[in-house]
Amino acid sequence: MSIYMEQIEQLVVLQKVDSEMITLERILEDAPKQLRSLQEKQAYLKQQQDVIQEKVDVLMEQKSRLEGEIENDTQKVKKSKNKLMMVENTKEYHAMMREMDTMEKMNRSREEERANLLADLSDLEGRKEALQGDIDSLEETITAQQSTLDQELAEKRARIEILEKEKRKASEAVPAPILTRYNFIRDRIPNPVIVPVSEGVCQGCHVVIPPQAFIDLQKGEQILSCPNCLRIIFWERHFSGND
Repeated sequence: MSIYMEQIEQLVVLQKVDSEMITLERILEDAPKQLRSLQEKQAYLKQQQDVIQEKVDVLMEQKSRLEGEIENDTQKVKKSKNKLMMVENTKEYHAMMREMDTMEKMNRSREEERANLLADLSDLEGRKEALQGDIDSLEETITAQQSTLDQELAEKRARIEILEKEKRKASEAVPAPILTRYNFIRDRIPNPVIVPVSEGVCQGCHVVIPPQAFIDLQKGEQILSCPNCLRIIFWERHFSGND
């Protein structure tokens, strides 16, 4: 095998390794984002639950106040009824009746308000309970994903270490100027960086190679680049077993 063919083969190996490493590194970067997204959603649900709890606390204070006022006026009405039997004149009697009637009306109004509060509290407690269910479900999902993620990331990192060794080995077989050109192109052009030329057409950009460049490529004496997309090219027949 000629030096040219060996270099092309090593560049292809290098590209394959680089492509897999890029994919794995993207997974390492993106996978934790998915977990963070679930954690952020859980944190948001907990915030919503806290907001509901604040509303519950306010309503409970209102309920306590109403019940205190209801109990207070109920006792007043009872005392007034006891005193009513001791009233000696009609004017005082009617005054006490009006006062009791006012307090009873107030209590009926408070009872209605209390019933509305209890309905609101029941609704809020239901919403809080539903949120807790969602939070617990997310917690289970997060725990499961965290366990799976840790294992998967460990496997990906181990694979990257192996690929780095393969990359160093392939890089050592490529002359420094060619390796520099490969890295330069890889940093600027999407994969693939090394592509075959089939029927005189670059398979990277699908543009016809100029005739003289195609003739030089067929000779297989030097590493060439596509004049259009700048990717490193090789004649596919050099690796197909056909002359």
